[in-house]
Amino acid sequence: MGMLYVVPTPVGNLEDITLRAVRLLKEADFILAEDTRTSAKLMKHLDIQVPMYSHHKFNEHKTVGSVVERIRNSVNHVALISDAGTPAISDPGFLLVRESVRSGVEVQCLPGATAFVPALVSSALPSEKFVFEGFLPQKKGRQTRLNFLKSEQRTMIFYESPYRVLKTLTQFVEVFGPERQGAAVREISKVHEECVRGTLAELVAHFTKNEPRGEFVLLVGGVEEPRRGGDSEKEE
Repeated sequence: MGMLYVVPTPVGNLEDITLRAVRLLKEADFILAEDTRTSAKLMKHLDIQVPMYSHHKFNEHKTVGSVVERIRNSVNHVALISDAGTPAISDPGFLLVRESVRSGVEVQCLPGATAFVPALVSSALPSEKFVFEGFLPQKKGRQTRLNFLKSEQRTMIFYESPYRVLKTLTQFVEVFGPERQGAAVREISKVHEECVRGTLAELVAHFTKNEPRGEFVLLVGGVEEPRRGGDSEKEE
């Protein structure tokens, strides 16, 4: 029976991949890729010549059963990759991992590149506790989700495309308030990487003047926990 390795790939700089990941990709019976055309560039850079097959959000529901069966019949192991970062984190992968486990296939996820961790650390917002929201619903349920998060005390992390950054930040101001601290991190590990920090109102002003470009991670500080009256008072 084969084994499934979930392999993170670089989100920007092609050097951001582990030696173990490169070895396992080279040794795999085949590679499941979100977009074989995108992954072909990385494989060429790493000099990896292993068969690749598409596994993306548009076909995974229909093909996951047959894919798991192929892994079960594999001699060695199979690698799952996405276009960038760690599969199953706002990318295809969860269904395959779940069905593999249910079918008795051993699954291992390698540590490696993902966008939200460096964004969280560089944001300078509290990082000891956080909540990862990924992409907000584009239409139905979007406002409901934001209203639900209004009282969240942990740092909130969102993914967003450059075309909706300004709209999303404006909604953040409406829901969380203009003075709430936030950060917008774009093009992580790429040449034009940038982290803009400030209040949500300041972020809106910045991206009103500067057109958003690249892939974004948006962060919003949690609401401050109200202090209890006795915490700062001396006991009599």
